[in-house]
This record gives sequence, structure tokens and C-alpha cells, in this order.
Amino acid sequence: MKRILTTVFALCLMAGSATAAETAKIGFITTLSGPAGIIGKHMKDAANLALQELHGKIGGLNAQIVYGDDQFKPDVGRQVAEEMLKRDKVNFITGVIWSNVLLAIRQPVLSSGTILISANAGPHELAGSLCAPNFFSTSWQNDETPEAMGQYMTEHKITDVYVMAPNYAAGKDMVTGFKRYFKGKIVAEVYTNVGQSDYQAEISNIRAAKPKAVFVFLPGGMGIQFMKQYAQSGLRGQIPVYSVFSADETTLPAIGDAAAGNSEAGFWNYDLDNPANKKFVSEFRKAYGYIPSYYAAQSYDAIKLIDSAVRAVHGNLKNTKGMIAAMDKANFASVRGPFKYNTNHFPIENFYLFKIVKTADGVYARKTEAVVFHDHKDAYYNECHMTN
Repeated sequence: MKRILTTVFALCLMAGSATAAETAKIGFITTLSGPAGIIGKHMKDAANLALQELHGKIGGLNAQIVYGDDQFKPDVGRQVAEEMLKRDKVNFITGVIWSNVLLAIRQPVLSSGTILISANAGPHELAGSLCAPNFFSTSWQNDETPEAMGQYMTEHKITDVYVMAPNYAAGKDMVTGFKRYFKGKIVAEVYTNVGQSDYQAEISNIRAAKPKAVFVFLPGGMGIQFMKQYAQSGLRGQIPVYSVFSADETTLPAIGDAAAGNSEAGFWNYDLDNPANKKFVSEFRKAYGYIPSYYAAQSYDAIKLIDSAVRAVHGNLKNTKGMIAAMDKANFASVRGPFKYNTNHFPIENFYLFKIVKTADGVYARKTEAVVFHDHKDAYYNECHMTN
């Protein structure tokens, strides 16, 4: 009996050592090259900061973030995801800026049983018919932010607007969301090339159409080029620009005063008054020397969400159901303040109106002006019929 007890004790020690030595691996897919690489930098810096604050551990386990560059291409993103699953044996995949990339990686990641957390992209399919128990978002569904802008412009009695977005999944979702809440006249609905840099033709058409306002979704370098060319055309003082994901802390350093006075909408800003956000912004600026964007905020929250899930199952990474149940509770201090998950695992959260202003530091940033929606739900959750 003594020999048996000694053997059992040794086996327990070995099992304990194996658990202690286990590493939680997070695959983080973003764009790290080309003009859109600045977005990836914000996301990577924020994820690293979150892990640093957790002392390099996720739910008490040693942790590693494996980064992959999707190069702004869906096929590359899918290849990166498959390599992370097979070669790196990651336990989670997060990041993902672009909706077309997220749709490309969805099938291999979710079918493997791995938990996928979008830290930006929010295509309507994943909020509705393609929802899944092991998919979560720490950002928004694509339609929601333009819905807030449509609501704001309607409330402020803007009667007609020229609408423009790039021709890909997110661009179409954004316009759909805007039109859902904007009750005025759409003068024109224009879809530009993805990655387009010359907007002279579109600006000439805006001048000829003479709308009361322009609404655009032009993320990354597209927003930089449009805003600068629009200001140079002289139209900025005549026809105001209302935008989403086009003038933010990733692009404003390059846009400068060409965006001053413009309006943006969103779910988060660096000046939101809650303890978690104040700590995040302060530590981020101290570490990297610049104001974080919503891309950074979403990525920071993604790592904290994963930590809360692993902690809830006491480090048992095989307990996927337990981690999903924990994530569903959103039991962590989000930089957006308190929120809850809808039945499709997209956040129910506030949306705000921002103005582009010059800060006391002499840089341009978004200033929170008003709450447009309280506890806003996306338009697709009723189409989600998953069972956890």
C-alpha cells in the first residue's frame, strides 16, 4: 500500500508539473506590412501591453502571443491561420482587421474547435447565420457604428448626403447600417476600389452633386488620401464630412488639420471616463508615446477576455465549453466600461459622436461629444440560432 501511495503521489507531482509547464498560446492575425501596417502596430502594441500587465500569464498559465501578417489579403490570412493551428498549436486566435480576412479564416478556425475572437472585423454573417459558440467579438458588428452616425445626422436634420465606401464586405455593411438609420435622401451611393489612393473623380462628383453632407467609410490609407484631397479641393468648408473608421489615431497624424472639425462615430475613445480606460490609455502612452486608437482598445480587451476565460477554468485549456461560458459573462474590466454579450457573442454597448480637434499636446484626436446609442444591439442577432 505504501508503494502504491508513493507511485500515485509521484504521478500527481508529474501531472502538476505538466500543468504548470503548459503554455497558453494566442495566435494574433493582423496587418503588419504596407500602409495598413500602422493599424497592426496599434493592435500589436496593445496586445503586448495587456500581456505585460498580466505578468506574461493568461489565467495563471505562462503565455505566448504568436503574431502573423495577413498582408491585407484574405488568402494569406487563411494560410496564416492554418499554420497557427497546425504548426504553433495555438489555443485561441484573435486580431483580424478586415472583414474579408475574417470570413476567410472563419471555417478552418471554428471547425477546429478553437476559440476565435475578433478584435476588429464584424461582418454581418458572423452576427447572424454564421454565428458560432466559439466566436466572440471585442469590437462591434460592422453596421452598428454607421447606424449611430445615421441616427446622429437624422437627429440634426441633415436632409441629403453623398455616401462612399470601398467595395468589399465591410464597406457594404457600413452603408447598409448607415441607411438603416439615416432618414434623409441618399444623393449617391458610391463604392470605390479597395486601397484606392486617388479620389479626384469622386470629389468632382461630390462638387457637382452639391449634397448637404458627405458620409464615408475609408479606413487606413484610403481615409488619409481622401481627407487630404478633399481639404485641398476647398470643399471641406462647404460640405462637411461625417465618417466612421476614417479619421482616427492611426490616420490623424498623417491627415493633420485636413480633418479638423470633422465628425466621427464609434463605441470607444481615449477620453472615456472609467478606471480601466484611464489605466489603459495612461500605460499605453507611457509605453509607446502615442494616443491609442480603438484598434488598440479592442485588442487589449481581447487579451483580457481570454485571460478571464482561462482563469475561470483554472488553466484547463481543454475545457472549451467552460471557457466559452466564462467569455459569455464578459467578466473583465473592459476599457469601454460595463457591457454584456448578446446571444450572438457581439457586445451590447454604447456608441458616441466624436469631433476631430487639436489637443493641448498639439496633436489631432477625437473628442467625445455625445452618446448616440445606449446599450445598442446589432441588427442580426435574431438570425443567429446557435446552441452553446
